[in-house]
Amino acid sequence: MTRLATERLLLRCLEPQDAAFFLELTGEPAWLEYIPDKGLRSVEEAREYLVREPIALFERVGFSLYAVTPRAGGEPLGICGLVQRDELEDPDLGFAFLTRHCRKGYAYEASVRVLEHARRDLGLTRVVALTDWANHPSRSLLEKLGFALEGGHRMADEDEEIALFALALA
Repeated sequence: MTRLATERLLLRCLEPQDAAFFLELTGEPAWLEYIPDKGLRSVEEAREYLVREPIALFERVGFSLYAVTPRAGGEPLGICGLVQRDELEDPDLGFAFLTRHCRKGYAYEASVRVLEHARRDLGLTRVVALTDWANHPSRSLLEKLGFALEGGHRMADEDEEIALFALALA
């Protein structure tokens, strides 16, 4: 089980017990505005999704999205990690935080640690990130992390084109 730490945060693998938190996160207005709706309407649906997607991804490739919690303990603040999408050659950095925990530097701090882990521990040389063109906070964070806009990308199951950013880790 992967555990990553920063000065203020602990990043750990998502677990089925995180279902209530994940349901709340995916129902946040910012999530629904910028990230495709997962269609989760109950804690049980969220639990099933966690097992089927991020937990299974970690078992398959050794990385995934992680729950981000305060280092001192407590409930998750958000998620941050890497997703390996079938249609992308490179892993995709993803992050989302509950609105009440935004604008505190957690997404930046967690993302820096995930990218360090990707380079040093996973041996990755390139990571991409996808975001809605109108999601200026995410775009700004990606640029602060050193990502460069490569252009647009259309996911296989989506109608709208989204922005594709990339970062060389080597």
